[in-house]
Amino acid sequence: MWKGAWYVQELRVLNLRNNSLTGIIPPTIGNATKLMNFSLHGNRINGNIPKEIGNLSQLAELYLSRNQLTGSIPSTLFNIPLLLVASMAFNSLSGPLLLDEGNILSNLEHLGMSYNQISGSIPSNICQLKELKVLSISYNKITGEIPKNIGCLAKLEEFYIGYNPINGKIPTSLGNISTLQKLYCGNNRIVGEIPPELGNLSNLRQIDFEENYNLIGEIPNAIFNISTLESIAFNLNNLSGKIPDIHLPNLIELLLANNQLEGEIPRYITNASKLELLELSDNLLTGTIPNNLGNLRDLRALFLHHNQLTELRFFDSLANCRMLRYLQVGSNPLNGVLPNSIGNLSSTTEVIHIGDARISGSIPTSTGNMSGLTTLVFQDNNLTGNIPPEIGKLEQLQGLFLINNKLQGNITEVVCHLSNLVRLTLADNELSGVIPKCIGNLSMLQQLYLSSNKFSSKIPYILWKMRGLLYLDVSRNSIEGEVPSDIGELKAIVEIDISDNHFSGMIPSNLGDLQNLKLLSISNNSFSGPIPLSLSNLISLEILDLSVNALSGTIPKSLEKLLYLKAINVSFNNLEGEIPSGGVFANSTLQSFLGNSDLCGMHILGVPACAITTPEQQSKSKELVLKIVTPVVISFFLLFLLVSIWIMKRKKKGKSKDVEKVPEIRTYQLISYHEIQRATNNFDGSNLVGVGGSGSVYKGTLPSGIVVAIKVLDLQNEEVCKRFDTECEVMKNVRHKNLVSVITTCSSEHIRAFVLQYMPNGSLDNWLYKEDRHLNLLQRVTIMLNAATAIEYLHHGNDTPIVHCDLKPANVLLDEDMVAHVGDFGISKILAVSKSMAHTKTLGTLGYIAPEYGSDGIVSTSGDVYSYGIMLMEVLAKRRPTDEEIFNENLGLREWIRRAFPKTTMEVVDANIFHEEEQQITSKSEICIISMIELALDCTKETPESRITMKDVVKRLNKIKNTFSET
Repeated sequence: MWKGAWYVQELRVLNLRNNSLTGIIPPTIGNATKLMNFSLHGNRINGNIPKEIGNLSQLAELYLSRNQLTGSIPSTLFNIPLLLVASMAFNSLSGPLLLDEGNILSNLEHLGMSYNQISGSIPSNICQLKELKVLSISYNKITGEIPKNIGCLAKLEEFYIGYNPINGKIPTSLGNISTLQKLYCGNNRIVGEIPPELGNLSNLRQIDFEENYNLIGEIPNAIFNISTLESIAFNLNNLSGKIPDIHLPNLIELLLANNQLEGEIPRYITNASKLELLELSDNLLTGTIPNNLGNLRDLRALFLHHNQLTELRFFDSLANCRMLRYLQVGSNPLNGVLPNSIGNLSSTTEVIHIGDARISGSIPTSTGNMSGLTTLVFQDNNLTGNIPPEIGKLEQLQGLFLINNKLQGNITEVVCHLSNLVRLTLADNELSGVIPKCIGNLSMLQQLYLSSNKFSSKIPYILWKMRGLLYLDVSRNSIEGEVPSDIGELKAIVEIDISDNHFSGMIPSNLGDLQNLKLLSISNNSFSGPIPLSLSNLISLEILDLSVNALSGTIPKSLEKLLYLKAINVSFNNLEGEIPSGGVFANSTLQSFLGNSDLCGMHILGVPACAITTPEQQSKSKELVLKIVTPVVISFFLLFLLVSIWIMKRKKKGKSKDVEKVPEIRTYQLISYHEIQRATNNFDGSNLVGVGGSGSVYKGTLPSGIVVAIKVLDLQNEEVCKRFDTECEVMKNVRHKNLVSVITTCSSEHIRAFVLQYMPNGSLDNWLYKEDRHLNLLQRVTIMLNAATAIEYLHHGNDTPIVHCDLKPANVLLDEDMVAHVGDFGISKILAVSKSMAHTKTLGTLGYIAPEYGSDGIVSTSGDVYSYGIMLMEVLAKRRPTDEEIFNENLGLREWIRRAFPKTTMEVVDANIFHEEEQQITSKSEICIISMIELALDCTKETPESRITMKDVVKRLNKIKNTFSET
């Protein structure tokens, strides 16, 4: 415990900084009345600041920063007349920052209280601090606005208020503080425009308003004329207009990313010859990237990604930027072939990101010249040819990202020279041949993604023994062979996906040794034999997919104990016996067990109950038949005999007459026009539920008392009548709990109609846009999971895939329990067995149509995935994709969402997505929303082959829902 000799009244200086002292500041500190300099900086002092500190009338400098002090700041502190410096940053001080009225602290020059828990607002009487030069109150909980009279602090040089929930507009009086050198107001909630008066700050060196998100309007030209400026940060706001011409000879950092800036990059940006960091990413910039950037000789980082910039000639000049470390120009329509001059970049360059930039041609061999590279990203382009062997020269490389191109040939063995490689992603190309066994020698490798290529033969034995590997994905290739028992040596592995290959043999029991494994997918192979009991040792497992193999035997009941297992699929095997009922099986559906004719169980709808197997049970069953069933049969026979005699007697008396039979409505048993008339009370307007482009929907009641929805088509519309035949054909082939059930149909010269399961809660569209309706986040997740499950069934649950073609909220209906059902199959298509797509002239709804669907009339399951992704975005943002107030030919719903993801995602989400009682967005809610937006973006990728499948959608949504629902 730290103690002080406070009885020394003559003490002038007490400097105990950085001594690891503990304990409290004793009240007896007040006895050292002649103390002028008091420093406890950098210790572990706790407790409150004693009020007796106000007795130190001679104190000029007080340093209490970087301790563990708590409580509020005593008001007596602000009565010390000679105090020049008060530094209390990096503690846990709380309470408001209060200044007493009167001429107090008239000499204070430095007030440092950042990194505490200070609340309240900036005091309106701040003007009393006439000598103040530094005001540092960042990283607190200060609210309210910046005082409009802040300009009264005429000697202020440094103003730090970042990372507080401060709101309101930037006061114009800030522009009156001519002495101001550093202005840091980032990470607040400041709104409105940037006042041009800030251009009057002729001594300003740093200005930072980043991450306020709601600053609007243009950046005043006057700011870019302050010649002393060294740093400008307005990134992560909503600024618009063009980037002003730059006349800033001392500028080192220019951060304007994540705004709505448009126009071209100013050609005279090179006037800022000292520039080291240029960040203009995530804007609406157009035109070419200036080819004179090489004049910025000190440039260290260039971030221009996610714009609409074109051309690649700028690479020629970048060779002069010998300090360049980071270059990101991806997600721009650069449209061209990478020049060989890329190899002239500095040996100091560490990261190059040119993904999603419409790059074609081959990878330049000169790429191997950049010896300092640690990350190389060429993914999501149209690169062709082979991986050049010169890549092997990049000895510092840690990440190589070539996913989603058209690369061919073998993986050159020079890749194995990259001894520091951590991530190797070559998925979604046309690579072939054998996977080099030398990859197993890459001891640093953690992630290996080789899916969707043309690899054949076997996986090298050594790959199964890579102890540091975390992710292995070789799915969708032509790899064969068996998985060896040594797979148990992948001690660190988190995900294994070897699905859609030609693996055979038995699943090795040593798989159970992989304690960190979260995903295991071996579907669509030729594995045989039983499911190993050892799989129940995979304590971290979340997803298990064993479908479409030749597995036999029973499903191990011990899998029930896997606490984190959220999804299991064993469909289309030769499994038999009872399906376990605990754990993951309690929430599983029929789709997880289809194609196993000998499986049984009581808790899965559509699976037959298990037969009685033990001799003792069989004996009891026979006894039960004798005692109960036999008397029932005899009774039924006697009743039948008595009824027959009674009918014969009635006939003899000549009193027989025809009995009108009321038909019992069963699935697909036709119903007459007159019965529909009666059910709807002759189509009474009070029963009209809605009117659409294809006809009207009425609420009706059948003679049996069942309430139904009756969809009556418009016979005047020939195209609509064709849709009736299409929908009938589809509904003959499908049956699923999340599809709208068709009870029966009616087709005559008077009418074409469907009798459907009635949905009392209407459509998802109504719930999104009617003022009296409200869906919280969990409801939206659940509804979209219901819809995804239905579409997965259409795509993958039948012998022939079915494409809905018109997914939108209006076609998702909600029953009395708010369970979603997909309906309206009027333009759907049943794909031929031999085809994965078809052509059509019938289009879906504008805004939801996939690009290839609208331009070429190509219909495929990928088109449904795209429409689903758009619908998912709409459900989260509550914005129709056809909303003309926001969207136009240059900006659609997807692009609007993509620009916000992930940093400003919460700004585009529907504000009513949370319960009224929720005061703030929880981290779990935010993770859920970001995960769903990421899923929607994966669904809506531009090319069909790059989109995920509905199987993947259901898996990920299940995981998102379960994670969000966990308490």
